[in-house]
Amino acid sequence: MDYLILTKTDFFNQINNENYVDLETYYDEFIKQVIELCYEHNNRQRSFIAMTYAEIELQYHLEKYNFEMNSQTDLYIRKALSFIQKMLKHLINQVMPPLPTPISLKEKVVNSLSLRWTGNTVDLVEIIYALNEMHCINEGEIPIGELAAFFYALFGVDSKDCYRFYTDIKHRKNDNRAYFLFKMQERLNQRMREDDEKEMQRR
Repeated sequence: MDYLILTKTDFFNQINNENYVDLETYYDEFIKQVIELCYEHNNRQRSFIAMTYAEIELQYHLEKYNFEMNSQTDLYIRKALSFIQKMLKHLINQVMPPLPTPISLKEKVVNSLSLRWTGNTVDLVEIIYALNEMHCINEGEIPIGELAAFFYALFGVDSKDCYRFYTDIKHRKNDNRAYFLFKMQERLNQRMREDDEKEMQRR
């Protein structure tokens, strides 16, 4: 798209050449073109550039010429400038929406994926603490409370207390107190063994 598209209109030709003939008709056509440009979905960034350029040119005309002797021309240029500025504000909201906050981003992830933790919360806490100890997330440089809050939000867990669950894990009477992680390891190894057997049978 040509960024000069608005300044090549008949309306601009009239004010550039100072003809000022039938400005009302040319103004109406200019406004229609601005509207079409504003709602062009192919490349709104380029539309923004074209409208910004037209805004600067209209401001230039107001500063360059003294329209006191021709108030009708002054009126249409000011109207065109005001309309361009209002449509630019609308277009900015479409082209450059505000960045989401971390909370809204987490909510967006949860809503889009619809994942739920269907196991025990204490099992999830085992995973969270293990990931933290392995420095898998942010190289381990994240408070355990923040890491737990993220996973709780991600999986829709209604709990805020990860420390109490960790205390319960520590008080278990067993050499291997990470029950869930141990069970995960067993299940994963079992699956790989079953997959190996299936591959052998296909040969």
